[in-house]
Amino acid sequence: MKSIGDLYSLDRQHVVHPHLPITTSSRTIFTRGKGCSLWDIHGRQYLDATGGLWLAQIGHGREEIAEVAARQIKQLEYFTCFWDFSNDRAIELAEKLAQLAPGNLDMSFFTSGGSEGDDAAIKTARYYHYKRGEPERTWILSRKNAYHGLACGGGTATGFADLTEGTGPGIPNVAHLTPPHSYRSWYFEGQDTTDFCVAELEATIARIGANNIAAMIAEPILGVGGMVVPPSDYWTRMADVLRRHGILLIFDEVVTAFGRTGTWFAAERFGVVPDIMVTAKGISSGYIPLGAVMMTREVSDVVRNGHGYPVGYTYSGHPVACAIALENLRIIEDEGLIKRANEMGGYIAEQLSSLRDHPCIGEIRQIGLGIALELVVDKESRQSLPELAIRIPDVIREETGVIVRISSATNLVLSPPLTISREEADQAVEAVCKVLSRLRPDGSV
Repeated sequence: MKSIGDLYSLDRQHVVHPHLPITTSSRTIFTRGKGCSLWDIHGRQYLDATGGLWLAQIGHGREEIAEVAARQIKQLEYFTCFWDFSNDRAIELAEKLAQLAPGNLDMSFFTSGGSEGDDAAIKTARYYHYKRGEPERTWILSRKNAYHGLACGGGTATGFADLTEGTGPGIPNVAHLTPPHSYRSWYFEGQDTTDFCVAELEATIARIGANNIAAMIAEPILGVGGMVVPPSDYWTRMADVLRRHGILLIFDEVVTAFGRTGTWFAAERFGVVPDIMVTAKGISSGYIPLGAVMMTREVSDVVRNGHGYPVGYTYSGHPVACAIALENLRIIEDEGLIKRANEMGGYIAEQLSSLRDHPCIGEIRQIGLGIALELVVDKESRQSLPELAIRIPDVIREETGVIVRISSATNLVLSPPLTISREEADQAVEAVCKVLSRLRPDGSV
C-alpha cells in the first residue's frame, strides 16, 4: 500500500492531467464515492456538484452496476463487433436506444466516448455523401464556443481556439458560425438572434457552396459554452435551411442526453430530429467508457452499402460497457430521474436567484440539472471577468467541500447527479452564494 505522500509524488511524476499546467503542484486524490459524495485520500468528504464531467446521472457507488459488471465479466468480457460478430448486450442496448431516441434514429454505432463519437459522426457524414455520388461534400459547419472533444476531427470543430492552439491545422474544410447566445447581444448587430444566425448560415452556404458541405455539427444546447439554450425557433429554422440544401444535421448530445437537460435527449425540446446524434457520458453515468453514434436508417443504409461502414474501434460494442449502460438506463427510468432533473434543477435555480442582483452575475441559466451563472465585470458592459475568475471553483472547494467548475472561462456551472437531494442542493447553493457574494470585478473573491 502506497503512503499518501508517495501517491502525491507519483501522480506528479507519472500522470498527465488534461488542462493542468506543469507548475501546479496541488492535487485532490479521490479514493471513494457514494451518491453525490466523494472522499479524498485524507478522508475529507466533498459534494460532487459537477457530476464528474456532466455525466454521473445515477450518482456514485451503485451496487447494482458493480453486480452487473461482475456478472457480465464472468459471462463474456469482450469480443469484437467488427464484421459479422456481435454480442447480446450490444444488440439489447442498440434496441433500447432506438426505443428512447426521437424520430427514426434507429441505428447505433458504439464508441468509447464522445470524442471518438464526434470524429465518427464527421466521417460518417462525409462518407454518406461520397456514397451518394457527391464526394466534394466535405465541409463541416460548426459554431464558435462549441465543444466537440479534442480528437482530430471533433477538435477542429470545437470552437475554442485556446483548446487547439499549437496542435496543428486539424482536418480541412471546417467553418465556425456564431452561437445563439442571446445574452451576448453584440454578436447579432441589433438583430433578432435567430434571424441573424439563419442569415449567417445562408450566407455561409452561399459562400462555400451547398454542394461542398457535408454536415453541420452542433450541441442542441451549448454545454461547455455555458448551458446556452437557443431561442425556441432557432433549431426548426436552422434545420429547415440545412434540409433544403441537402446538408446533414449532427447533434452532439454527449453532455445533454440521458436526462441532463430534463428529457432523454435535448433534441426533444426543439421538435427537431437530426440525421446523426452523438451520445456518451450519461449513457453509462461514467461507470465505464462508452458512447453511441445514432443515425437514421436512411443514413445507415447508405454508409453500410458496398464495402460496409468504414469506421471501427477495438472496443465498439464492448459487452461489459453495454451491460452497464442497460442497467444505468433502467435506473434512470425506474427512479424517475428525468422528472427529478427538472424538479431539482428548477429548485437550485430558484435558490440561486438571490444572486441575480449581484453586479458581477450577468445571467443565471438553467435547463434540467444544468445550471450556469455567467460572471461579468458589470451588468452594463457584460464583459467577461478576467482570468482570475478561473480560481473561483478552487476557493469554493477549499472553503466548503463543494465541487463546481468554470466553463468557457466565464461561466460557473453546476451539473450534479440527477439523484441529488434537496439537502445536498441547499449545500451546493449555500457554498456558491457564500463565495460569489465576495466576487469583485477583477475576478477575485
